[in-house]
Amino acid sequence: MKWNLRLAAANRGIWKASDLQRSLAEHGLVISAGKMSGLWSGQPASVKLDDLDIICAVLGCQIGDLLIPETEHVARLDDQAWPAAATGTSGLTVVPRRRDGRTLPPL
Repeated sequence: MKWNLRLAAANRGIWKASDLQRSLAEHGLVISAGKMSGLWSGQPASVKLDDLDIICAVLGCQIGDLLIPETEHVARLDDQAWPAAATGTSGLTVVPRRRDGRTLPPL
């Protein structure tokens, strides 16, 4: 998933993180400056569903405006490879990744 808060806010005329932070606080979501910075400029590791409700209400947007699927990053197995993959005999290598996309060291 791609986090798209900054563009969603800009589409509604909000250009500064502090302006959004103030609007969120007016609706009951008080966010620290550090967390707001992560939401505004980064790819947050997690966001509470209740917080998403408030963000969507403040921006007048839908969840699809904030979270953009990146299905090209999803590995697909053809129908014939699935049973072999389930038993670990397909020859496929699974590369574990961190949430930020970096690969994990081998086990």
